[in-house]
Amino acid sequence: MGTVFPVKPQDGDGDPRFTFGLVLDVAKVLAAHGYPDLSNPAVARGGDLVDLQLALYRFIYGDKEIPR
Repeated sequence: MGTVFPVKPQDGDGDPRFTFGLVLDVAKVLAAHGYPDLSNPAVARGGDLVDLQLALYRFIYGDKEIPR
């Protein structure tokens, strides 16, 4: 059966598809399903978006740290 993820970044160590906008879009989908709305600055807490970004990165590209 197998899996599709993780994938390799499109451009070496980077990938133009992996943006903060992607993270906010996922946050909005979570909010639409009843979770706290991290796209709303009045709701989001400092580390929540970073944690979501890291979780997405690990799912999409494998269990690695986000390149800085």
